[in-house]
Amino acid sequence: MADTLVSAATTMARPARRPANPDFSSGPCAKRPGWSLAALEGALLGRSHRAAGPKARLKEVIDRSHALLGLPSDWRLGIVPGSDTGAVEMALWSLLGARPVDILAFETFSAAWATDVVKQLKLESARVLSAPYGALPDLAAVDPAHDLVLAWNGTTSGVRLPNADFIAADRTGLVICDATSAAFAMELPYDKLDVVTWSWQKALGGEAAHGMLALSPRAVERLESYAPPWPLPKLFRLTSGGNLNEGVFRGETINTPSMLCVEDALDALRWAEREGGLPALQRRSAANLAAVAGWVERTPWVDFLCADPTARSPTSICLVLPGVAPGTAKQMAVLLDREGVAFDIASHRDAPPGLRIWGGATVETSDIEALLPWLEWAFAEVRPR
Repeated sequence: MADTLVSAATTMARPARRPANPDFSSGPCAKRPGWSLAALEGALLGRSHRAAGPKARLKEVIDRSHALLGLPSDWRLGIVPGSDTGAVEMALWSLLGARPVDILAFETFSAAWATDVVKQLKLESARVLSAPYGALPDLAAVDPAHDLVLAWNGTTSGVRLPNADFIAADRTGLVICDATSAAFAMELPYDKLDVVTWSWQKALGGEAAHGMLALSPRAVERLESYAPPWPLPKLFRLTSGGNLNEGVFRGETINTPSMLCVEDALDALRWAEREGGLPALQRRSAANLAAVAGWVERTPWVDFLCADPTARSPTSICLVLPGVAPGTAKQMAVLLDREGVAFDIASHRDAPPGLRIWGGATVETSDIEALLPWLEWAFAEVRPR
């Protein structure tokens, strides 16, 4: 049956309908629908970020993000340098070392945090709980007395945590969550988390270089009661004299931010609010995954990298081509890029060969639906006759 379908596919015509927006990259991601440079006309350029006007814009990003994500009222939220990477590194270097630590490693970025903890911080008490791409580690092995480092969504594996049931409500360790490709698209259980990080360029399609760092009261207590034994560079310092630097959480950034990026982030947040807030964003992302899932179900040569439907990511949708030459997916991505139909949809270089389609809320489901026939066309074009 599959051979018959593939044979028929080799003669298929180039699809007539194209995605209105061909940006399907997993970061930087597609801008919000209807975006244009006109959205940035009010940017406070050439101004000091410490002046009243720019500082108010920075605080607005914090306040709108805090409200949109439904962060608990007693959580702090700040803008930090270095995108999500900077935010995670700031948390790791500032908070770890007080307790043993478990790290869930199941894709590129969570594996990078494991490397930092084990090889850079050299924490001898660290345990790396790992799994291959497409799967989750043994979550039952997590020790509630340990600190825990995890990525809620595997940006390069298409696997997400389906829930936080494995995190004990009475845990004594802190939970540091890299949520960069989950925030604004998935439900995050803040009662089970203590540090949550993300970047502007993922789920809301903002411009790069800036990260967001959210801290629970338990995380603040650790910062004010524990001093790590290693030196901290200026960019990582969240305390002074044993007290939290509250200015970071009022828009007084540690380094100079781009006010152009700030304006773009505000535009994305206002769009999200107009759409209906977090529930609407989650529905948009879920619809994108559903469109791909229906296509995968009826297409014999493709499958999800993640076999468990409950753990599949609706943002970083990762596909594999079982039984097909490893270079096929890459050839498809190159062809579709050349056609101007889909940019940057090859799987991450660390992941198994395949395709990765961003399905966050800024991507229209109609564009996903328009892309799918092009995937069939590209497969027919590059598949050896």
